[in-house]
Amino acid sequence: MNIDIETVFLPRKHKHTMQIEPAPTEGHHARAEGERRGLVIVNTGDGKGKSTAAFGLALRAHGRGKAVKIYQFMKVPTARFGEHRLFEQIGLPVEGLGDGFTWKSRDLEHSAQLARDGWEKARAAILSNAYFLLVLDEITYPLIYGWLPLDGVVQTLRERPRDVHVCLTGRRCPPEIVELADTVTEMRQVKHAFDAGIPAQRGIED
Repeated sequence: MNIDIETVFLPRKHKHTMQIEPAPTEGHHARAEGERRGLVIVNTGDGKGKSTAAFGLALRAHGRGKAVKIYQFMKVPTARFGEHRLFEQIGLPVEGLGDGFTWKSRDLEHSAQLARDGWEKARAAILSNAYFLLVLDEITYPLIYGWLPLDGVVQTLRERPRDVHVCLTGRRCPPEIVELADTVTEMRQVKHAFDAGIPAQRGIED
């Protein structure tokens, strides 16, 4: 009987070992033939980067001279994270609509009312046709907490002006929104520094 010593006694190589592959020499996507129009874009999932990706999209549009506004449903109006400082410098409007983490809230009904008031602002902005792109950051949370009417949000997305783009972020995006969206990206957490005991760091998490 032959025994492979490496198989029995040595640890298996990580299954995600990089594989070398030839660089593509031809494009994989056929040219799109449809008309350009406003998109509903969703960044969801349990991984890091949902808001960051939406902010990158906002910066891209702003850099093209497009009208952009960011609404943050869970951040306080006075938030001063790194992105807020940059947005202020370049004139990209961002508005905090909430009062922070729910577990720090002194009055959840007040938090819910802030979300409802904020949605009315965002809804008016979407329907005004004044913006190329609206980012509704962390809107999934007031939706899944029952603070906002899902039907109203879905209806607004469906009835928005033809060329208005809307990007929504947050975990556990309702399937009704995923279904109507044009582009959906799910961030999947593979590893997170916090799980290894590394605290949040200025300039990375805020």
